[in-house]
Amino acid sequence: MSAAPDILIATANASSPEALLLQDELSAVLQQLSGDSGRASFDAEAPDPRAGFYVAKNGAGHLLGCAALRPLGQSGSTTAELKRMFARPGSAGVGAALLAHAEAEALRLGYRAVALSTRVINTRAVAFYGKHGYAPVAPWGKYMGAAQSICLGKLL
Repeated sequence: MSAAPDILIATANASSPEALLLQDELSAVLQQLSGDSGRASFDAEAPDPRAGFYVAKNGAGHLLGCAALRPLGQSGSTTAELKRMFARPGSAGVGAALLAHAEAEALRLGYRAVALSTRVINTRAVAFYGKHGYAPVAPWGKYMGAAQSICLGKLL
């Protein structure tokens, strides 16, 4: 479990009620913003020893946000894919704390880089990742040729 001021982050089961609640909130925000909930891009039931799902709470135990990691590409990949990153509105600092935690976990799991995809229309997310050292990278998989998507990455 990692901590920032009043932010506690712990590994969780992506299928737990708390994790599903946060993922549902994220999906609703993405649906409203872009017309796509993003649900099809993450399978909470796909276990992998080099994957993880993380939930942030405050000191009183209230849910603040979530993030997930999984291998990008083949088994043995040195790049982790960041998925389902979400901080509840009004929870200042949670996004940065979750991202730092996910990056530390990626290193612990043997990755050398983290990559993600977000919608171009999600300018807030694009700016957030840019502020934290992420830069455009070549798209992969279903993001190749997808003009609505931007792929970002960072070496750890």
